[in-house]
Amino acid sequence: MRPDTGRSVIVYQMRQSDMAGYGTNSTSREQQMTSTFVQFNINNIVPEEASPAEDRILRGKPVALTWNVDESPDGKLFTGLWEATPGAWRVRYDEWEFCEIESGHSVVTPDGGEPIHLRAGDRLVLRPGFTGVWEVMETTRKSYVIRLP
Repeated sequence: MRPDTGRSVIVYQMRQSDMAGYGTNSTSREQQMTSTFVQFNINNIVPEEASPAEDRILRGKPVALTWNVDESPDGKLFTGLWEATPGAWRVRYDEWEFCEIESGHSVVTPDGGEPIHLRAGDRLVLRPGFTGVWEVMETTRKSYVIRLP
Protein backbone atom coordinates (compact mmCIF):
# COMPACT_ATOMS: atom_id res chain seq x y z
CA MET A 1 0.00 0.00 0.00
CA ARG A 2 1.23 3.47 -0.83
CA PRO A 3 1.02 5.60 2.31
CA ASP A 4 -0.18 8.65 0.36
CA THR A 5 -3.16 6.95 -1.31
CA GLY A 6 -3.65 3.53 0.27
CA ARG A 7 -3.53 1.90 -3.21
CA SER A 8 -1.19 -0.90 -4.19
CA VAL A 9 0.77 -0.62 -7.41
CA ILE A 10 2.05 -3.79 -9.02
CA VAL A 11 4.45 -4.27 -11.91
CA TYR A 12 3.93 -7.62 -13.64
CA GLN A 13 6.90 -9.51 -15.07
CA MET A 14 6.74 -11.75 -18.12
CA ARG A 15 8.59 -14.86 -16.90
CA GLN A 16 10.01 -16.10 -13.63
CA SER A 17 13.37 -16.74 -15.34
CA ASP A 18 13.62 -13.03 -16.17
CA MET A 19 13.73 -12.20 -12.45
CA ALA A 20 17.38 -13.21 -11.99
CA GLY A 21 19.41 -10.12 -11.21
CA TYR A 22 16.41 -7.80 -10.88
CA GLY A 23 16.47 -4.87 -8.54
CA THR A 24 19.12 -2.83 -6.83
CA ASN A 25 17.81 -3.09 -3.29
CA SER A 26 18.71 -6.17 -1.29
CA THR A 27 15.60 -5.84 0.89
CA SER A 28 13.32 -6.50 -2.09
CA ARG A 29 15.53 -8.97 -3.99
CA GLU A 30 14.09 -12.02 -2.16
CA GLN A 31 10.53 -10.97 -3.06
CA GLN A 32 11.58 -10.33 -6.66
CA MET A 33 13.22 -13.73 -7.00
CA THR A 34 10.25 -15.66 -5.62
CA SER A 35 7.39 -13.77 -7.25
CA THR A 36 6.12 -12.86 -10.69
CA PHE A 37 5.36 -9.30 -9.61
CA VAL A 38 7.05 -6.45 -7.76
CA GLN A 39 5.10 -4.19 -5.43
CA PHE A 40 5.94 -0.51 -5.20
CA ASN A 41 6.97 -0.59 -1.56
CA ILE A 42 9.43 2.19 -0.83
CA ASN A 43 9.52 1.67 2.94
CA ASN A 44 12.79 -0.31 2.76
CA ILE A 45 14.43 1.67 -0.04
CA VAL A 46 16.80 4.54 0.64
CA PRO A 47 16.05 7.20 -1.98
CA GLU A 48 18.76 8.68 -4.15
CA GLU A 49 18.97 12.47 -3.82
CA ALA A 50 19.97 14.63 -6.77
CA SER A 51 19.51 18.05 -8.31
CA PRO A 52 19.51 19.11 -11.95
CA ALA A 53 22.87 20.23 -13.32
CA GLU A 54 23.55 23.87 -12.38
CA ASP A 55 23.58 24.98 -16.04
CA ARG A 56 20.05 23.59 -16.54
CA ILE A 57 18.39 25.24 -13.51
CA LEU A 58 16.25 28.23 -14.46
CA ARG A 59 14.63 28.97 -11.07
CA GLY A 60 14.90 27.80 -7.49
CA LYS A 61 17.00 25.05 -5.97
CA PRO A 62 15.07 21.90 -6.84
CA VAL A 63 16.00 18.64 -5.13
CA ALA A 64 14.72 15.27 -6.34
CA LEU A 65 14.39 11.99 -4.45
CA THR A 66 14.23 8.80 -6.51
CA TRP A 67 13.14 5.42 -5.21
CA ASN A 68 14.18 2.99 -7.97
CA VAL A 69 11.94 0.01 -7.22
CA ASP A 70 12.87 -2.30 -10.08
CA GLU A 71 15.51 -2.60 -12.80
CA SER A 72 15.75 -5.05 -15.68
CA PRO A 73 18.77 -7.37 -15.94
CA ASP A 74 20.08 -5.43 -18.96
CA GLY A 75 19.86 -2.12 -17.05
CA LYS A 76 17.60 -0.54 -19.66
CA LEU A 77 14.22 -0.60 -17.91
CA PHE A 78 13.56 1.14 -14.60
CA THR A 79 10.47 1.77 -12.55
CA GLY A 80 9.90 3.58 -9.31
CA LEU A 81 8.89 6.84 -7.69
CA TRP A 82 10.37 10.32 -8.12
CA GLU A 83 9.64 13.39 -6.02
CA ALA A 84 10.97 16.91 -6.58
CA THR A 85 10.76 20.21 -4.72
CA PRO A 86 9.84 23.51 -6.43
CA GLY A 87 12.05 24.91 -9.14
CA ALA A 88 12.40 24.96 -12.93
CA TRP A 89 15.02 23.37 -15.17
CA ARG A 90 15.65 22.46 -18.78
CA VAL A 91 15.10 18.81 -19.73
CA ARG A 92 16.21 16.71 -22.67
CA TYR A 93 15.02 13.13 -22.96
CA ASP A 94 17.15 10.47 -24.65
CA GLU A 95 14.96 7.79 -23.06
CA TRP A 96 11.26 6.87 -23.24
CA GLU A 97 9.26 7.51 -20.06
CA PHE A 98 5.71 6.84 -18.93
CA CYS A 99 4.73 8.55 -15.71
CA GLU A 100 1.69 9.21 -13.56
CA ILE A 101 1.56 12.21 -11.27
CA GLU A 102 0.77 11.00 -7.75
CA SER A 103 0.67 14.38 -5.99
CA GLY A 104 1.65 18.01 -6.40
CA HIS A 105 1.62 20.33 -9.39
CA SER A 106 4.17 20.60 -12.19
CA VAL A 107 4.18 22.39 -15.52
CA VAL A 108 5.96 20.84 -18.50
CA THR A 109 6.57 23.18 -21.43
CA PRO A 110 7.86 21.61 -24.66
CA ASP A 111 10.25 23.82 -26.62
CA GLY A 112 8.05 25.83 -28.96
CA GLY A 113 4.87 24.54 -27.30
CA GLU A 114 2.29 25.51 -24.73
CA PRO A 115 2.65 24.77 -20.99
CA ILE A 116 1.01 21.54 -19.82
CA HIS A 117 -0.18 21.55 -16.19
CA LEU A 118 0.19 18.20 -14.45
CA ARG A 119 -1.63 17.23 -11.26
CA ALA A 120 -2.49 14.05 -9.38
CA GLY A 121 -3.92 11.42 -11.74
CA ASP A 122 -2.42 12.89 -14.92
CA ARG A 123 -0.42 10.45 -17.07
CA LEU A 124 2.00 11.15 -19.89
CA VAL A 125 4.64 9.69 -22.14
CA LEU A 126 7.84 11.58 -22.90
CA ARG A 127 9.61 10.21 -25.96
CA PRO A 128 13.29 10.37 -26.89
CA GLY A 129 14.06 13.78 -28.35
CA PHE A 130 11.67 15.69 -26.06
CA THR A 131 13.18 19.01 -24.93
CA GLY A 132 11.67 21.73 -22.82
CA VAL A 133 11.26 22.94 -19.25
CA TRP A 134 10.00 21.00 -16.24
CA GLU A 135 8.76 23.32 -13.50
CA VAL A 136 7.66 22.03 -10.12
CA MET A 137 5.13 24.50 -8.73
CA GLU A 138 4.27 22.36 -5.68
CA THR A 139 6.37 19.38 -4.56
CA THR A 140 5.51 16.70 -7.11
CA ARG A 141 5.63 12.92 -6.84
CA LYS A 142 5.33 10.68 -9.89
CA SER A 143 5.54 6.97 -10.55
CA TYR A 144 7.56 6.16 -13.64
CA VAL A 145 8.65 3.52 -16.12
CA ILE A 146 11.77 4.47 -18.09
CA ARG A 147 13.16 2.57 -21.08
CA LEU A 148 16.69 3.48 -22.17
CA PRO A 149 17.65 3.17 -25.86
